[in-house]
Parts: sequence; structure tokens; C-alpha cells
Amino acid sequence: MEAEALPILEMKGISITFPGVKALSKVDFRMFPGEVHAVMGQNGAGKSTLIKALTGVYAPDEGNVRLSGRLITPASPLEAQRLGISTVYQEVNLCPNLTVAENIYIGRQPMRFGRILWKQLNADAKAALGRLNIDIDVTQPLAVYSVAIQQMVAIARALDVSAKVLILDEPTSSLDESEVELLFQVIRQLRDSGLAILFVTHFLDQVYQLSDRITVLRNGELVGEYKTADLPKLKLIEKMIGKEVDLNTGRKAEVAASATGLEAPPYFEAVGLARKGAMLPFDLKVRKGEILGLAGLLGSGRTETARLLFGADRSDQGGLKLQNRRISLNSPRQAIRRGIGFCPEDRKSDGIIGELTVRENIILAMQANRGVFRRLSGRRQEELADRYIKMLDIKTSGPEQPAGKLSGGNQQKVILARWLATDPQFLILDEPTRGIDVGAKSEIMDLVLRLSKEGMAILFISSELEEVVRCCNRVAVLRDRAKIAELEGAGVDEHNILQTIARG
Repeated sequence: MEAEALPILEMKGISITFPGVKALSKVDFRMFPGEVHAVMGQNGAGKSTLIKALTGVYAPDEGNVRLSGRLITPASPLEAQRLGISTVYQEVNLCPNLTVAENIYIGRQPMRFGRILWKQLNADAKAALGRLNIDIDVTQPLAVYSVAIQQMVAIARALDVSAKVLILDEPTSSLDESEVELLFQVIRQLRDSGLAILFVTHFLDQVYQLSDRITVLRNGELVGEYKTADLPKLKLIEKMIGKEVDLNTGRKAEVAASATGLEAPPYFEAVGLARKGAMLPFDLKVRKGEILGLAGLLGSGRTETARLLFGADRSDQGGLKLQNRRISLNSPRQAIRRGIGFCPEDRKSDGIIGELTVRENIILAMQANRGVFRRLSGRRQEELADRYIKMLDIKTSGPEQPAGKLSGGNQQKVILARWLATDPQFLILDEPTRGIDVGAKSEIMDLVLRLSKEGMAILFISSELEEVVRCCNRVAVLRDRAKIAELEGAGVDEHNILQTIARG
């Protein structure tokens, strides 16, 4: 039996703690030459922290890193690069106004007597790209080329410093199918030449298309390392979410959503809606009094779908209908005027404004819809704030308390109050229970069900499948930026959702 090759990179017992958070707990990780290694996990799993520990952004509290058997302690990404660990980030961090050649050798230009040797610079850049089978004019500004070619330039730059390990952080997030295939050809070529490649992506199909080995992290801990060929997609998903699906368990009776009204005409409809780099064309219908769930892994397109439906991002093709009439949403303000509300996933950066009071946060969307010249009176603001504080049982010392001083669950309630104050007919909820305690989760879920019974159309997005199963009449399943199926009635259970994601 042939012995397994020695790892080119080995991380042992890596632990990193931030105030109040154990980001990584005694994680082991290794890479082998001539392999593509994918790191998988949900939000908060520790993927980014692991990479930052490897590239010198964070110093581990415990553990060590070895490269080619030698202990290393890089103190910065530049030092890691000098040691042979190069990273190409999701957003290409090059200079679009400089030439391709200048970008590859910026800071390392060949010089003589204080002058750049342009002829040698261009020849070296052409040779560096030639090793990736890329033939372009290196004297042209980087900006004239596609994102895919810019990725290749970034890879060529990363490899030109004698890299032993190449880290590709979400390299396909902005590429179309043909560009992804071009990138994959280059990655396979680099793998076959003996390079160790760390591939970070949320796209399940791409993991199985390209990787040789998978490491799964969950909540900052190592779940395991597996050869890709030995790990079926459904098993990978179960390991990522930390739950094995019982094939004999169907949907629980107490959480089965009513099918009443499912034959009614749609209130809001998307027809062939798409945005390049965000979502492939999809259809979606939501009826009054119905909760439609969006289910899928991180990176499947859940938030991208919500933003398209709310007009926060503009679509490239397809259209929207409201009560069977075609509408155009080019901004959130237009959506609000049409009776649409949107509670975003990240309440800290996109939702709550901590410096403003509870009252000011609640009336924000309504006031924005009215404009600067139709200001809500102080009395009306107080009435609205008092009404929704009582309705949602927001735990606060009063409407003038800064919203940033509230607990996470109460901040979430304030955001819900903001949109309920606009009297929406269609409410989009993106991860409304993320990061809040069990009690607050239960209250918000009960509120969602109550709003549905009162006739509101709701799009409900959650990475917690139990929540989706509990409250949704139908579920649209997403994977790799595409809607792949719809489940309804008795078909809405965790096993069916996971099986659908795995099958695609």
C-alpha cells in the first residue's frame, strides 16, 4: 500500500479568541502538494479566521503552523507571501488604472540606475501569464479586461513570488459560467504542477467539481477532514449544519402550515428575474396570507433574491408583478411606496442605527417614504413608537433610549416595528431571528405567523431549517445562485429540503 504524501502545510491546535467569542478552538488543518482543498462551513464556522491565522492577519492564542516541516509565525500577509503562502481575495485588490504588467510586478519592478526596465517588465509579465495559458496584451490597463482575466492577473502575481500554497478566497463569486471554467482550467493546471491550493467557496457544485479534499468547520471547531470522493453532498450538508436527517421523520403536525389560500392568485410575482453574478433567472409567487420560505446554504442566493425583490439591487432581466400588474422597482423607496417592507440580514450594518433612539429607528422608513418636507409630527412619532413597543413587547426603558443599548432580540423587534409602521402588504424577512436568544426567537416567529393570518404576504429567509419548516406554506429551494425546486404541503420538511439541495 502506497504511503500518503507528507503535508506541505500543517496547522495544529489553532485557537483564537475575540472578546466574548471563541472564533477557533484547537483546530487542526493540513494541505498536501498537488491537491485542491476546500474549507466548508456556515456563517461563523471559522473559515475566515483560519485563513487569517494562516496569512499572519491574526496571531493564534494557541497552536502552531508548519510549512514544509518548518515552524513559521508570519506577522503579516506580506511576510506570509515571502514564506510562500499567497492569497487571491474575492475582491481583486489590484490597480485598474495600471497596466497588466505593472500590476503583476508592482513594488518588484526590474530596475537599473533608478529606472524601470519596461521591456523586461512586459516580457516577464507575458511569461508569467503564459504559464497560465493566458495570452493578452500586458501593456493595456487592467481595467479593459474582464473580472475573470483580472483574477488570472492576481493569480499570476501571487505565483510569481515562489508560492507553495495558494489561497483562493471566493474567486468565482463575480464570474459567469464560461469564466468559471477558464479559472478552473488554470487551477487544475496549477494543482497538477504540484501546488497546494486552498479553495474557499459557498458553491456546492464547484466544491465537488474541483476539490480533492474537504475540511468542515462548525462554530469554530473542526468537524473533520474528508476526501471529496468519500463524502456525499447530503453528508457534507449535514456536517456543516450539525444535524443528521432521519429519513423516517416527516413534517411534525404541530408545525405544518395551512394550505388555505394557496390557490388564490399571487399578490407579488417575479418572472424570469436575474442579475449577473448574483442570481440566475427565477420565478417566484407569493400570495396574501402566505409565508413563502427561501431555503439554501450560505451563498445560495437567498439575500441576493431578497434584494432584487425589494429594488435594493437592479435586475438585468425579467420583471415583477404586483396584483398581476407589471411594476418596476429601481430603488427601495419605490418598493416602500408599493407596500413592500424588507428586514435585512445584517441588523447592525443594514438595519438598526444604534446612535438613534428607539422612536427614531421605528419611524425611519415611514419618514423616508414621506420625504423631508412632510415630517411626522412629534406627537405622531410618539404614538407610533408607543404602539409598536407595546405590540412587540420591546424591552426598553422608553422610546428615547438609544437603540444600540438594546439586546439583539429587542433590536430585531425595533427593525420589525420600523417596517410594520409602513403598513406593508408584502414583508421580506431575511434571517429575522439570527443572533438572538431562544425566547426572542419564539416571539418573533409567533408574530410572523400572526401577520400571515391577518393577510400579509411574507417571504421568510432563514438558515435554520426548523424555522422554515415551522412557519412556511411553501419553500423555494436555492442552490448556487439558482432556484432549483419548490416544496409545499407535506413536502416541506427538513429531510426533503436537504435532499433537494444535495441533488440540485
